[in-house]
Amino acid sequence: MDVEGSLKKMIATQAEMVEARVPLAYRDQCAHLLIPLNKCRHAELYLPWKCENERHAYEKCEYELVMERMLKMQKIREEEAKLKQAQKQTIPLIANTSNS
Repeated sequence: MDVEGSLKKMIATQAEMVEARVPLAYRDQCAHLLIPLNKCRHAELYLPWKCENERHAYEKCEYELVMERMLKMQKIREEEAKLKQAQKQTIPLIANTSNS
C-alpha cells in the first residue's frame, strides 16, 4: 500500500493498525514504528525514560515526512511564482484603453 506522492512506503497494513488501535490521525507511513512504541509504552507504564529507541525512530520518521511535505510545498510555490512572472511578462493582445 503506497501513499500517492510520497517517497516512503506504507509498511503497516490497515488490519495491523486496527488491531493495534492506532488512531486515524496517526495512520501514516510511520505507523509501523508507532505500533511497537505504543506496546513498549504500555508495558513500561509510560515512563518517559523507557522506550527511547522506539520513540526516537518514530519521531525521526515523522520529521522526515514533514520535511518531505515542506519541500513539495516549496516546489509548488516556486512553480506558481514562475507562472505569475511569465504572465506578467506577456504582452497583452488588446491594448487597455481604460483610464484606471
